[in-house]
Amino acid sequence: MTKILVVDDESSIREAVAYALRREGYEVETAADGQEALDKVETFRPAVMVLDVMMPRVNGYDVCRKLDGRPRPAIMLLTVKDDIVDKVLGLELGADDYMTKPFDMRELLARVKALSRRGGYVEQTQQEQQEVLRLGELSAELFSRAVSIQGELLDLTPKEFDLLVLLMRNPERVYSREVLLEKVWDMDFAGGTRTVDIHVQRLRKKLGSHHGLIQTVYGIGYKSTGTP
Repeated sequence: MTKILVVDDESSIREAVAYALRREGYEVETAADGQEALDKVETFRPAVMVLDVMMPRVNGYDVCRKLDGRPRPAIMLLTVKDDIVDKVLGLELGADDYMTKPFDMRELLARVKALSRRGGYVEQTQQEQQEVLRLGELSAELFSRAVSIQGELLDLTPKEFDLLVLLMRNPERVYSREVLLEKVWDMDFAGGTRTVDIHVQRLRKKLGSHHGLIQTVYGIGYKSTGTP
C-alpha cells in the first residue's frame, strides 16, 4: 500500500484526513508537529506527506527546509493562509502542491492520488523500467526516477522530475505554462501558472552550468534543447 503521512497540530483535522485516506486504501500514519514529522519521514518513509504549515515550534515551511537535499516524499501543504506570497514560498521550499483550509476532502484525496502516482509508486511496464531519456549530458531513468549529469545525481522533487521528463521527451517543442500545468499537475492548481515558473527556476538552479537545457520562449512558455 502507498504510505501517507498526515501532519497537523489540530487533532480533528489530522484524524479526519487520516480516516478518509485509510478508507481509500492507503497506509497512513500521523504526526502532531514538525519534529515528529521529520522523525517519521526517516522511519515510515511515506510516498506523500500532507503537511500543515501553521504549527508551533517546527512549522511546515521549516520541515520543507530541513528536508532539502535529503530523500523526501511528495509534499502537499495545508494552510489557512490564502496569500499568493505564502503559496510561492511553499513551492520555492520544495512543496509539490498546495491547498487552503477549509478544503474539500474529495479534492484533497484526488490531489494525494495524483501525487502518489506521479511519485512513481505504481506498477511500471517493462519498457518503462528500461527507458532512459537523454538530452545532452543529462539523463533521466524513468523507473528509478534518477536524473544525472555526467553520472552525478541531481536531487529533484517529484514534480521537478515530471516537468523535466515532459520537456526531455519532446526537445524543441514549446509548451505553454497552461499546458505544462495541466500535464504535470493533472488538474487546476491553486498556485496558477506561477507554479510552473517557480519549478523551472528551481530546475535551472539544480542543473547548474547546464541550465540552458531549459529555455524560455517569451510570451509563450518553455522548451528543452540539446544545446545548453
